[in-house]
Amino acid sequence: MPHLTIDCSEQLADALDRPALLRELHRLVLRDSGSTGVCKTAFRRAETYVGDGAGGFVHVEVGLMPGRSEALKARLSEHILALLVACLPTARGGGATCSVEVRDLAGSYRLFPTARPPRTAGAPGCERPRAARS
Repeated sequence: MPHLTIDCSEQLADALDRPALLRELHRLVLRDSGSTGVCKTAFRRAETYVGDGAGGFVHVEVGLMPGRSEALKARLSEHILALLVACLPTARGGGATCSVEVRDLAGSYRLFPTARPPRTAGAPGCERPRAARS
C-alpha cells in the first residue's frame, strides 16, 4: 500500500545507487510503518533544479494510509534520510540536499486491483455499449 515518490535532480540521478536504495527503502518502509502492503515507487528525474545546494537534491515522499502517529512518521523520515545519505556518496560531504516527507494518503485514495472485492453497483463504466438488437 505505501506509495513512494523519489524526485532527483539530473546531476544526481546516475550517482544514486537506485537498486540498493529501492530494495532497502521498501524493506525499511514496510518494517517501520507496519504496513502489510506492497510498496509502489516512482522515480522522477528533475531536469531543472534551482536551490542553495549546487550539488543537486533528492526528495522522497511516502504516502501511507492514515492512522500512524506523527512520532512514527518522523522516525521513518529519519531512517529514510540516513538511507539516502548512505546510497548517495556526494550527500555525505554535504554536496547534495536530501529531504523526506511521510504523509497520510487522502481519504479519497483508492487502489485497483485490491484484495477486497470491487464495488460495482453504481460505478461508472468504460465498457463499450452493446449493439442494439433489432
